[in-house]
Amino acid sequence: QVQLVESGGGLVQPGGSLRLSCAASGTIFSPNTMNWYRQAPGKERELVASITSSALIKYADSVRGRFTISRDNANAKITVYLQANSLTPEDTAVYYCNLRIGTLKYSDFWGMGTLVTVSS
Repeated sequence: QVQLVESGGGLVQPGGSLRLSCAASGTIFSPNTMNWYRQAPGKERELVASITSSALIKYADSVRGRFTISRDNANAKITVYLQANSLTPEDTAVYYCNLRIGTLKYSDFWGMGTLVTVSS
C-alpha cells in the first residue's frame, strides 16, 4: 500500500516563499511520476509541476520560473519537494501530491492536501 504525506503549507505574504514536501512510502515501482496539483476555491484542480523517475520535469506556465520541483529517492522512500517563490494571492490553493506508477497502464495515489494561503 502506498502512502503520501504532505507538509509545508501555511500562510505567507505576497512575494514570500514556501517549501512543500511529500513523502511517499510503500511499494513503488518505476517508471513513476511525482506530481503537485493545486485546487483553488471554485476552480478545477490543475497540474502545477511534475518530475519523473528519470528526472524529467514539467511546469505549468503559471508557475514556471517561480516554482522548483525536486525529488529524493532514498531508503525505499520517495520525497518530492516544491519550492514556491514570489508567491501571489493567485497561488492560494490546496496543494495535492500525486504519485502515478506506470505510464500507459498506471495507478494513481493521492495525498490529503496542504493549504497554502498567500495574503497580507
